[in-house]
Amino acid sequence: MRISVVIPVLDDARELEGCLAALAAQTRAPDEVVVVDNGCSDDSVAVAKAAGARVVDEPVRGIPAAAATGYDAATGDVIARLDADSRPGPDWLARIESAFAADAELVAVSGPGEFIGLTGWRARAAKLLYMDAFFVSVGSAMAHPVLFGSNLAMRRSAWERVRDGVDRTDPELHDDIDLSFQFGATDRLWVDRSLAVGISARPFDDPAAMRRRFSRAFRTIFRNWRASPPSQRWLERVRR
Repeated sequence: MRISVVIPVLDDARELEGCLAALAAQTRAPDEVVVVDNGCSDDSVAVAKAAGARVVDEPVRGIPAAAATGYDAATGDVIARLDADSRPGPDWLARIESAFAADAELVAVSGPGEFIGLTGWRARAAKLLYMDAFFVSVGSAMAHPVLFGSNLAMRRSAWERVRDGVDRTDPELHDDIDLSFQFGATDRLWVDRSLAVGISARPFDDPAAMRRRFSRAFRTIFRNWRASPPSQRWLERVRR
């Protein structure tokens, strides 16, 4: 199978450079890397092109628009997604390929992030109160596993089926939560807790940024609940 990796970026050249270096070190190389320029004013585009990535433009600011544009542009059978600050281990793509090859019904797979630079109690607290809480609480809100945007992969056929349902215009939404809500009880989604990637711990140094993250999560959940309430989603899940 062909695997495309999509990376949205906005003025994060140095982090992007590290992410692309990690992709270059994969034991199973990506078939293409699509970097979405979301209006960069730094040298992110030059960094992407120097690494051999294909750059596509998305002038509408916000990760929802940038991520969706990247998925649309991807040509692989499987579309993997990282953020500029993601640091996948060398077997990340090989494990994704094996997961889809082993299960023809698998729609998408995701894994957690491990915050780079956090140690001791801070690392434990971040894992429990942020990452574990994300998978448990948001997964409960939608009645099936949630995909984590810094570390996910889905079949291109699945994206083509749900892409008209995602919101591309509201930058105050979490695109990964919104994407996850488009799937239902019949879709096989898998969270592999061992499929971890390194991610930046920058949000923990910026309380305002952390508050925005939680605000966006609630906004995304409540917006999707209006169309698909949790009682309905859980009933479908139980029946399934």
